[in-house]
Amino acid sequence: MRNLAINAERLWGELMETAAIGGTAKGGICRLTLTDLDRQVRDWFRARAKALGCRVTVDDMGVMFARREGMADVPPIAMGSHLDTQPTGGKFDGVLGVLAALEALRTLVEAGYETHAPIEVVNWTNEEGSRFAPAMMASGVFAKVFERDWAHARHDPAGASFGAALDQIGYRGAQRCGDHPLSAFFELHIEQGPMLEAERKDIGVVIGVQAMRWFEATLTGQDAHTGATPMKGRKNALLGAARVIERVDAIGRKHAPGAVATVGRIENRPNSPNVVPGEVFFMVDMRHPDDAQLDQMEAALETSVHEICEPLGLAVAFQKIWHQPAVRFDAGCVAAVRRGAELSGFSSREMISGAGHDAAYVSRVAPAAMVFVPCLGGISHNEAEFSSKEQCAAGAQVLLQAVLDYDRQLAERGRR
Repeated sequence: MRNLAINAERLWGELMETAAIGGTAKGGICRLTLTDLDRQVRDWFRARAKALGCRVTVDDMGVMFARREGMADVPPIAMGSHLDTQPTGGKFDGVLGVLAALEALRTLVEAGYETHAPIEVVNWTNEEGSRFAPAMMASGVFAKVFERDWAHARHDPAGASFGAALDQIGYRGAQRCGDHPLSAFFELHIEQGPMLEAERKDIGVVIGVQAMRWFEATLTGQDAHTGATPMKGRKNALLGAARVIERVDAIGRKHAPGAVATVGRIENRPNSPNVVPGEVFFMVDMRHPDDAQLDQMEAALETSVHEICEPLGLAVAFQKIWHQPAVRFDAGCVAAVRRGAELSGFSSREMISGAGHDAAYVSRVAPAAMVFVPCLGGISHNEAEFSSKEQCAAGAQVLLQAVLDYDRQLAERGRR
C-alpha cells in the first residue's frame, strides 16, 4: 500500500505548533509531565484525535488512547510515544512519535482505508522521568513492572505526588492502567545518537534496548562553618559526592565501549557558600547492552560508595530505584519495520537503542518494535535537538507501512 503517503508539510506544521506549548527562548521545549503545559498539549492531542472520529480514553496513570475501529474484534495495533519533555528538551524527542502516529492515522482516515484491527495512537505519561523518577513510569505500570499505588505516591523535588498532579490537570482516567490489551505496539523516535547520521542511513530498525539501572544515594555528614571548622575535622558530604561521581565515570570507562555511566542530578544541602555541606543527594544512571556487564558495574558502584564515604565519616543511604533488563523486540514487528523501510525506498540498518523507551516495557506484554530517524549530531535532551522535515516524514511513512504490514499479518492469521 505504498500509495498511502503521509503529508510531510502537515506533520512538520504540527511539530512546530505543539513546540510553542512550553517553548523556550533557545528553541526547545520545557513541558514537564503533569504540569499545566502538559495539560495543554494533551488537550490539543485529544481535540485533534476527536476531529478524526477517534474515541479517546484515558487510564488511571493518565495514558491517552485515541482509537479508530477496525473491521475485526481484536485488540488494537498501537503506535505512539510521549508528549512530556526534559527541562531543556528539544522539539522531537517523544513528540515526533505521537504526532507521526496521529498523521499516519489521519492518512488512513482521509483515504478511507479500513484496517483489520483497530488502530490506536498512544500518549504515554512520564516517559522522561525528569519530574517524577523513574522514567517510563506509566508504561512500567502498564506492563506490571511497577505497582500503580507506588507510582501515584512518587514525589517530585517540590514534594508534589504523581497522583495529586494527575488529578490537578484532570487526566486521571477510570480504566486501570494495563487493562488494555494490544495486538502490537510500534514507536517512532529520533535516534538520540550519531550512528544513522554518520552512516547516512535513513531509518534505524531497532531490534532491542540496552539494559539500564538508576540509583539514588544520600551522603550525610555534618553542616559546619567553613571558616571555623578545621579541614581535619570536617564531614564534607559534597567532597564524598565529588569522589563518587569521579568513580562513576571511571566505572563507565572501564567497561567501554558498551558502557555508559552518569550522575545527572545532584542536590547539595544547605547549599550555602560559608557552610560545609552536610548532606548531598544524587542519582546515578548506568547502562550496558549486556546484563552481566551491568551487574559488574553495579557491584563496583556500591563498593565504591562505601569505600569512599566511610573514611570521610559520612553515612550512606544507597538504593537501586530502577532496573530495566536488556530488551529484544518481537521478530514479527521488527520484520514489519524492515519491510516498511524497503517498501518506502529508504536505506536502513539494524540497531540497539541506547536510550530507554516506552516500547521496552510494552514489549513485556505485547509484540513491539521501534523505528529510528537520524538527529543532527546525535544531540538530544537538548534544546538544539533537530531532525529535518524530510527525516521526520520518512519515519512517519515507515511507521505507517509497518502498522499496515502487521495488520495484514493479523488478517491472514484470522482467515486460517
